[in-house]
Amino acid sequence: MTGTQLFEAVKTLLGHSGTYYLIAVDMNANYIYINKRYADIFKPIHGDLVGQHYAITMHPDDQETCQIVSQMAFKYPDSVFPATLRKYDGHGGFIITRWEYKAMFDDDGAPAGIYCIGHDITELTKITGELQQVKMSHSHSVRRHVANLMGLGKLIQEDTEISDMQDAAKMIVQSAIDLDEVIKELYK
Repeated sequence: MTGTQLFEAVKTLLGHSGTYYLIAVDMNANYIYINKRYADIFKPIHGDLVGQHYAITMHPDDQETCQIVSQMAFKYPDSVFPATLRKYDGHGGFIITRWEYKAMFDDDGAPAGIYCIGHDITELTKITGELQQVKMSHSHSVRRHVANLMGLGKLIQEDTEISDMQDAAKMIVQSAIDLDEVIKELYK
């Protein structure tokens, strides 16, 4: 099965997908096919894309990624190659997309273009960033109290004055109470 025949089979499967983008570009990097999902999202922003250069939809810094991944797809035609690209959202921001590239060859084995299957990972990227921030915040909240407890424990080990130990014990109890509150807040 040639790359073009394989693309036709994929087009039958994903042509009307509500989740996945399917696009194809010719050897001049102009769109020759976009599925319904891609058209629904990007046609209102850029107009009819078929016949236009693929770069019209994306952040300029991501064009080099496309070129490199496309070269790899032609060099290793039995494989697919991933790329994460930013596409203009029409509101001054970007839709973050994840793609897999596959080279197409004609019946004579000559390069015919690239087809790509992609999907929107904007929300996933946003949530991943938020989770990372929460993780750092939680780590700091817990470790602050643990550090207090460790420091107070060392103070007790080194101190011989009973009044100092009583003060340290009060601080340990307070740090334990504070830590307990943090843990309750994290896991409610």
